[in-house]
Amino acid sequence: MDSVDTLYQYAWLIPVLPLIGATIVGVGLISYGEATSKLRQPSAALIVSLTGAAMVLSFLIFWSQWQGHAPYQAMFEWASAGDFSIQMGYTIDHLVALMLVVVTTVAFLVMIYTDGYMAHDPGYVRFYAYLSLFSSSMLGLVISPNLLQVYVFWELVGMCSYLLIGFWYNRKPAADACQKAFVTNRVGDFGLLLGILGLFWATGSFDFGVMGDRLTEMVNVGSLPASIAAVFAILVFMGPVAKSAQFPLHVWLPDAMEGPTPISALIHAATMVAAGVFLVARMYPVFEHIPAVMTVIAYTGAFTAFMGATIAITQNDIKKGLAFSTMSQLGYMVMAMGVGAYSAGLFHLMTHAYFKAMLFLGSGSVIHGMEAVVGHDPALAQDMRLMGGLRKYMPVTAITFLIGTLAISGIPPFAGFWSKDEILGATFAVNPALWAVGWLTAGITAFYMFRMYFSTFEGSFRGNDEGIRRDLKRAQLQKMGASLGPGAMNPQELTLDADHDDHGEHGHHAHEPHESPLSMTFPLLALAVPSVLIGLVGTPFANYFEAFIHPPGEVVEALESAEAFDWNEFVLMAGSSVAIAVVGIIISLLMYRTKAIDPKAIAAKIPFLYNLSLNKWYIDDIYEVVFVQGSRKLAKQVLEIDIRIVDGLVNLAGLVTLVTGEGLKYLENGRAQFYALIVFGAVLGLVLLSGVT
Repeated sequence: MDSVDTLYQYAWLIPVLPLIGATIVGVGLISYGEATSKLRQPSAALIVSLTGAAMVLSFLIFWSQWQGHAPYQAMFEWASAGDFSIQMGYTIDHLVALMLVVVTTVAFLVMIYTDGYMAHDPGYVRFYAYLSLFSSSMLGLVISPNLLQVYVFWELVGMCSYLLIGFWYNRKPAADACQKAFVTNRVGDFGLLLGILGLFWATGSFDFGVMGDRLTEMVNVGSLPASIAAVFAILVFMGPVAKSAQFPLHVWLPDAMEGPTPISALIHAATMVAAGVFLVARMYPVFEHIPAVMTVIAYTGAFTAFMGATIAITQNDIKKGLAFSTMSQLGYMVMAMGVGAYSAGLFHLMTHAYFKAMLFLGSGSVIHGMEAVVGHDPALAQDMRLMGGLRKYMPVTAITFLIGTLAISGIPPFAGFWSKDEILGATFAVNPALWAVGWLTAGITAFYMFRMYFSTFEGSFRGNDEGIRRDLKRAQLQKMGASLGPGAMNPQELTLDADHDDHGEHGHHAHEPHESPLSMTFPLLALAVPSVLIGLVGTPFANYFEAFIHPPGEVVEALESAEAFDWNEFVLMAGSSVAIAVVGIIISLLMYRTKAIDPKAIAAKIPFLYNLSLNKWYIDDIYEVVFVQGSRKLAKQVLEIDIRIVDGLVNLAGLVTLVTGEGLKYLENGRAQFYALIVFGAVLGLVLLSGVT
């Protein structure tokens, strides 16, 4: 027992270990940049080892919690003034234990993968330092015991995402993407900050459970209007809306694909975007007693799930397709939280983290192989129209990508089936309309994922088709020229080749892609195991996951008896979700594998819907007009006011002072006789004036 207690006393090391690695390498880069940049393998080994140690600690704590150890909390006073006191520290409970395992395992495998993917990149060591700092920030967020400490690490995670998305900062698209992500997340985080301050004003606490109890009591006795409590809660929810890419703050996620692919796997599958769902789970004691807020959460999630899926249908960039898929799956999780399916939402968070991380890493493996053929222009290396037939050249990548595709499509017995089906079943019991949206989204998901798989891995290889390449390059130049003005060159042409001529394994372009090295394929194989099997811990007839992860204050039995489990309901719900997924797969097969249906002909018949999907529901365009151009116009108007009115008044005051000073200087010359003459003249004038009157 003493060893177990010691384990909990040193649990704070889990976020600190990656921080130590980031600090050592970061200080080296700042102080001795050139020398540290050459220590590639030692730097990577240090950071991967420290992350591995954090992962081992996480598994030990998870096993201890699984065996029934009581939750543990260690607190210290961080700041105090009179009666006001702020506590900081760390907490370990079932939810924390689960999240620690998910974050550390994915981070560890992504770091191994990075060695192969970034092998020839000049920023290799800097990338590892950023990865380690990000992992530390996310782990710190997970173990935070109160809302204030969550906010501190929440902002650190946002800062790291800015650094990682804009890692190749000399590419204009990457620089724009990290700014877009940063600004969009600041909008949500401002709402989160206002919500935190409002809840503290109302309840006097940052503790999740205390806030929930006090807020509920205040609303019940009438000392706080329910509408005000709802406003505070929705403001807090704005943080997860931005971080988890929910409508209307979802626009940053697809652009964030400009970062290196390991980042897409870590940030946009398993950690940062999952932080929003995690915070909703942490805030559940506050949210669950405010029906209006739960409704807002449920509908936001459902709409985002549907919108993300419909946009993914027409994406040709393999990473952006996966980005919209991530947005859609996060919508499922948020919808689950909104309808009260707490366990189902977190179950899908766990399963999705593994299979989506594998899919992103698989896409990186594909890009790595394609770069040997088409060069280092992302517009070509990531475009599925240049792929096809890669299964022959990249068998490991292909089989793992297929496993991930089956998992996310909800095909049994893969992990995604059990978690998605549980969400749909719980949603149907609460709101059949939301279930219908989720059910339809499941079919669309299966369609676009198999479209992605068939376009990439089946058929014949199109990478050497000069006609397709020329068309894509021309479209790329036109797009960049339109955004930069007449006669503009594509900045990627100026920077990309210079940056990454050494990125490939060959000094020349090959005619065929190749399988990725072991450092990249091993993480894929490792992630394939949970993608297949981990859903079995949450089957509805033996739901170990729900027994372990359930809302605070509820007691859930581990296993239902055979009589209590309704097989008819399960077969009906699961059968309907699998059926719609199979329909989506068959349509995808007919369009992109057997070519029995021509997708272009369908697109021509429904141009409005096709363009709506292709242009991402025009939301980016609306934001460009309203917020970007609108703010520029407002700034110009403010500048006009500043120049004409503010500066005009100041300049007028200066002019008046100058003129009066110039006039008075002839009167103020320092000669006493002249002053006496003026006095005499004034007196004479007064005498004459009085004589006249």
